[in-house]
Amino acid sequence: MAWYKDWFGEEYLELYAHRDAGEADRHVDFVERHLAGGERPRAVLDLACGGGRHTAALRRRGYRALGVDLSLTLLAVAPRVPCVAGDMSRLPFADESFDWILNFFTSFGYFERERENFRVLEEIVRVLTPGGRFLIDFLNRERVLADLKTHEVQEVKGRRVEIERWYDEETRRINKRMHLAGPADGSGGSDTETYLESVRAYSRDEVTIGLRWAGLRVDALFGDFSGVPFDRDSERLILVGHRPVETG
Repeated sequence: MAWYKDWFGEEYLELYAHRDAGEADRHVDFVERHLAGGERPRAVLDLACGGGRHTAALRRRGYRALGVDLSLTLLAVAPRVPCVAGDMSRLPFADESFDWILNFFTSFGYFERERENFRVLEEIVRVLTPGGRFLIDFLNRERVLADLKTHEVQEVKGRRVEIERWYDEETRRINKRMHLAGPADGSGGSDTETYLESVRAYSRDEVTIGLRWAGLRVDALFGDFSGVPFDRDSERLILVGHRPVETG
């Protein structure tokens, strides 16, 4: 089974509980500063929305936002937020359905085959209106590799979490294996559960060239959600751009 079909469940929510509504609001502040202008978007897609915290933040501000994610467990976290189940490489939407498409928290590069990852970009182009805006929030490859902590132990809600990280030169993927001890009260489950995260570590140039080939134009690169310009040491690689309007 592909790692992303196994991992995004209740254990994921425990480990990333610090990714909360407050952080989502700060991200939407950034979106409003750098994507807004002109007409208000008629529809916004939160691509790989997880538990829907960004979708909820957008809707609190009056945006007509919809989330899509593959994990039914994560979608069930926010039953009052409009979300649908779907594969990001085969989006269940008609052509040109959204004026904004937002993809937060390194939700690109999951697939092992490059063609499948590129198809995600093609799907963004397909469902984005001409002139529509996009945001992709990705890891900064150089920063992650420079700071890669190969072994770490954490305690999350009373559970011991042992984490291994490594970079595979052949596949150019950053991998993270997590061993989660059983609940502190000893109830249910095996003694240890093991999960994997694996993301293709694209460089800035690989992502921008891939977007251009797919039919999207990058307008700006940022290093974090405060809006600082991207450089080699940035915390994140945040790409903001648009689908060009074809002229005949």
